Amino acid sequence: MPLGDTPWLGGSVTEIIILACAALFLGLRLYAVLGRRTGHEQPVAKPLAKPTEPMVQRNSVESLVDRKPEAAGTIAAMVDPHALDGIRSIVSADPQFDVAGFLDGARSAYRMVLEAFWRGDEAELRRLADDEVYEAFRDAIGARTEAGETLENRLVSIERSSIDSAVLTGRMAVISVRFDADIAAITRDAEGQVVAGSMTDAVQTHDLWTFSRQIRSDDPNWILVETDEAA
Repeated sequence: MPLGDTPWLGGSVTEIIILACAALFLGLRLYAVLGRRTGHEQPVAKPLAKPTEPMVQRNSVESLVDRKPEAAGTIAAMVDPHALDGIRSIVSADPQFDVAGFLDGARSAYRMVLEAFWRGDEAELRRLADDEVYEAFRDAIGARTEAGETLENRLVSIERSSIDSAVLTGRMAVISVRFDADIAAITRDAEGQVVAGSMTDAVQTHDLWTFSRQIRSDDPNWILVETDEAA
């Protein structure tokens, strides 16, 4: 019997041909849409991550002034705006300089000098002050001794200390500090009688003291070079 006359077999061949044609058509459509991959295509580029900004080392003054608002408030309480340029110069010459640390030392020096003067300790004053300031203290102590007077003073508190001015000349740093303090003071005569002052009523004082130091000197101490009343 001829193949064309076999209903089942003839129908199967026809279906196979139709499916093959459909498969070929779909293959051509996919090729047109997607293109042909050869295995050498470049991968899809990913966007580059934003480079991390480098850490910048800042000195203590710049970090306080230029960064956080609350830090700026802190530096404003410690340094008069007119002194900032001078402080920056000092920090540039000596990166170890620290504003807060300097003021801590200045407050200690203020107390030590006053107490040495009140008790007439010239050796201590010689260590803390330069020649001119030391001689002024020594003359005042001499006049007090000659008059037979003694002091019974006490530094009650330092209400505020701040850098009023700062300058760097060559390697010499000079910084003036304003001290607002409360002092209880009594002056007694040779017989021990109170001739001035009171230990119960503290007197408000406003002083402007100037300290100097050679930048990067082996000696870390600042020397008192001038005393004056603050305006």
